[in-house]
Amino acid sequence: MQLRFASYNIHKAVGLDRRRDPERILRILLEMDADIVALQEVDRRYGRRMAVLPLDAIHAATDYVPVPLSMKPDSLGWHGNALLVKKGIALVEAAPVALPTLEPRGAVRADLDAGGVRVRVVGMHLDLSGLRRRQQVRRVLETLEGCGTDYPSVLMGDFNEWSSSGCFREFDASWRVLAPGRSFPSRRPMAPLDRIIISKPWRIIGTNVHRSALSAIGSDHLPVMAHLELPKK
Repeated sequence: MQLRFASYNIHKAVGLDRRRDPERILRILLEMDADIVALQEVDRRYGRRMAVLPLDAIHAATDYVPVPLSMKPDSLGWHGNALLVKKGIALVEAAPVALPTLEPRGAVRADLDAGGVRVRVVGMHLDLSGLRRRQQVRRVLETLEGCGTDYPSVLMGDFNEWSSSGCFREFDASWRVLAPGRSFPSRRPMAPLDRIIISKPWRIIGTNVHRSALSAIGSDHLPVMAHLELPKK
């Protein structure tokens, strides 16, 4: 079984042209054509925390279904983190993951059924502080250990980690940290802040940073992607 995963910090749908353009983000999602997408900064930060991608627009313009994780009626995600799955992938269970932090940060987890195969996905947006990032990764791993059943897992998001070590030292040999490429800032990428981390069963078919005319201006980050396969049992 093969699945395409993507992570994208959409910067509240505000592009480099300083316009908030949700339709442009939806068109970028269509370009990417991933099966499962983790989004960051999908809600406005203040007030009612309204989603910048209207639910009806997602349903009308794409084949994605948002995983229901919002704690507020007008939001799409949890502390700006949201998961989108293609129609046909069934939701088994979903929950927010509270992270130790001084600023609003969070992670979201979903267990999914893709053609009869269970997979676990976590989307996250980690702190600017290196110490906090390591604490947050530990919290995510502790949460996964407490889930009981162990499914092939994919963790992805904006890790805010410029180095190849830092918070990634928290992952043992049962995980692989993928760096699809430099994703920030989008106009002239210098840092691989956006990562995808996979558990041992997955095989890597390919990874890439999604560069297009739209993604170059749609956000201050570029989307990152991984095409993965689970071997037959």
